[in-house]
Amino acid sequence: MEIKDAQTNILKKVTADKGNQTETPEYSSKDFSSDQDVRWCPGCGDYTILKQVQNMMPEIGVPKEDIVFISGIGCSSRFPYYMDTFGMHSIHGRAPAIASGLKATRPELSVWIITGDGDSLSIGTNHFAHLLRRNMDVNLLLFNNEIYGLTKGQYSPTSHEGAITKSTPMGSIDHPFNPAAISLGSDGSFIARAMDRDPKHLRTMMKRAHEHKGTSMVEIYQNCLVFNDGAFGVYTDKKSRPAETIYLEDGEPLVFGSDNDKGIRLDGLKPEIVNLNDGFSKNDLWIHDEKDNTKAYILSRFFDDPSTENHLPRPFGVFYAVNRPTYDDQVNQQMMLAAEQKGETDLDALLRGKETWVIK
Repeated sequence: MEIKDAQTNILKKVTADKGNQTETPEYSSKDFSSDQDVRWCPGCGDYTILKQVQNMMPEIGVPKEDIVFISGIGCSSRFPYYMDTFGMHSIHGRAPAIASGLKATRPELSVWIITGDGDSLSIGTNHFAHLLRRNMDVNLLLFNNEIYGLTKGQYSPTSHEGAITKSTPMGSIDHPFNPAAISLGSDGSFIARAMDRDPKHLRTMMKRAHEHKGTSMVEIYQNCLVFNDGAFGVYTDKKSRPAETIYLEDGEPLVFGSDNDKGIRLDGLKPEIVNLNDGFSKNDLWIHDEKDNTKAYILSRFFDDPSTENHLPRPFGVFYAVNRPTYDDQVNQQMMLAAEQKGETDLDALLRGKETWVIK
């Protein structure tokens, strides 16, 4: 009964807080910068991501004391030390489990999970998938540098085939994970991709993630200049970017190219590149719909090696965004329903219920 009473009090407090919210103080990005020395390699893409998170935080309208950053293990997982908010540097691959417990018991908090490709897509793959399946109302930023940086350059689950690393000197023979495809396969309700060297777009994606009710997964291409420098150069270089990337905008045609002269159309469910100077118009093109999971999955398979002929451009933006019930809301609804039930609980009757039997 004490546990049930405590849960009821938590829910009453959350309800009261939501009904009596005071005005959030005005913050600047400096208010979210801690006094800890940042210990990443000079030039690491993590610096850009950290800066954009600190720039975005004053815009989301949440008091600092209600913001929490939880990380696993890896270079990216030092993140909570550098944010002047509550946070926890947890254990390898288990940040989603810790964040889920926190959100279920403190639903008023804005919870952010910071993870990497080695952390979430190797030892933590099951936690990552179940977080998306359950749809906890948390935000996950997946720093993908296609390498193990903290342990000094071994290949990771997202390293491309043939990658020469400390642990694959003859080239990796593993087929890489595709984070967007895994997330859609886990029935994630918000899937997006950004990159460290496009900070304006990155900030927009993170703000969209915050606004989403449910688990938001933002994969961020992040350069590791020591062990995998230039892994995403074809997408970040100003000369190659227009032909190699396509930015997704809900309700807009899929157009790319240095002069926006190329587009993607669907031949049935097969995407193909067309030239808008060869008789095609924007009316012929695929119109992006964030709520269409079939087309979102097709977009996630725009994952060709950019060195191959006739490859498709890599998409950036929101692949998929839909609303569905969140796990934490449903947990708390069940607790409120249980708290409304009257009478004392007979523990003996519970233990000797339908799932027990007598052996003679």
